[in-house]
Amino acid sequence: MDHPEQKHQRRVRYKGTHPRNFAEKYKELQPEKYANTVARIIQKGNTPAGMHLSICVKEILEFLQIGPGQTGLDATLGYGGHTLEMLKCLDSKGHIYALDVDPIELPKTRERLKRLGYGSNLLTTRQLNFAKIDQVAAEAGPFDFVLADLGLSSMQIDNPDRGFSYKKEGPLDLRLNPEKGISGAERLRKMTQAELEGMLIENSDEPYAAVISSAIISEIENGTDISTTTKLRHIIEDALKLTAADKRKEAIGKSCQRTFQALRVDVNSEFEVLYEFLEKLPNVLVKGGRVAILSFHSGEDRLVKKSFKGLLREGVYSKISTEVIRPSIEECNMNSRARSAKMRWAIKA
Repeated sequence: MDHPEQKHQRRVRYKGTHPRNFAEKYKELQPEKYANTVARIIQKGNTPAGMHLSICVKEILEFLQIGPGQTGLDATLGYGGHTLEMLKCLDSKGHIYALDVDPIELPKTRERLKRLGYGSNLLTTRQLNFAKIDQVAAEAGPFDFVLADLGLSSMQIDNPDRGFSYKKEGPLDLRLNPEKGISGAERLRKMTQAELEGMLIENSDEPYAAVISSAIISEIENGTDISTTTKLRHIIEDALKLTAADKRKEAIGKSCQRTFQALRVDVNSEFEVLYEFLEKLPNVLVKGGRVAILSFHSGEDRLVKKSFKGLLREGVYSKISTEVIRPSIEECNMNSRARSAKMRWAIKA
């Protein structure tokens, strides 16, 4: 029986000498095939499109002290960089369970790790929110170590279709799982000015919360459809024309970043999820079990710090980090997205 010939798919063409748009960066999106190109991009201190550079790997591994035969949990799998290094420490003896809510990136990471030799005998991945760690622990038993990296993955930020970045045109979505819940655009339409102002203050400490919330709600009431990332950015830019000319560009950039962060935190109920995770965490650890948490903004870090301190006083944890651990200067120079990272750890009594 003759099989119909498959039509050759040509790659996306781009103008100029270098691709600018996410979909056009075909070399960066195929790191296995174009390893030299990817290495050059990383050397320059940039993150290739579709990839994520794991942060504080050395510091995390030094604390977790993973050994062969142990059972661990990566509560936020992402690109799988941390998971890969932890798997190496097991030396093919033991098991890691890894969770992620993202239905787009999870299958890619699972397949990537499988190609590297880490199949179901060593790694179990589940599309599950990390607030549900008790469900995994009920099946897998208590864990020797747990890692939670609370940051967005670079491939989520860089893909304009996900709507996480104010720097790229795309739908104002912001959902970690775009198959559930409501988008950022829909959430804005449902908010009052007081709610929006409160959200900007609580979720990102936005100093211009009153001005920005007033501008957004005014646009919505006048019939403006704020359904794209650039539309929201332009409203923030117009709202901050009151700032001094020499500081305006920096102020607008920071306020855009904080506004998108605040809306993302709200859309994904990130503080509520983290609070639930921290409450359940001690119950999924063995005695002497270790947990490391990477956070990327003050609201997250406050929750982690408060939980660890409270449970230390109660005798649930025997020891916690007294100060935050930050990435080295060298790492920050190689990966600018590492600069806001803060690591805290705890050991179960």
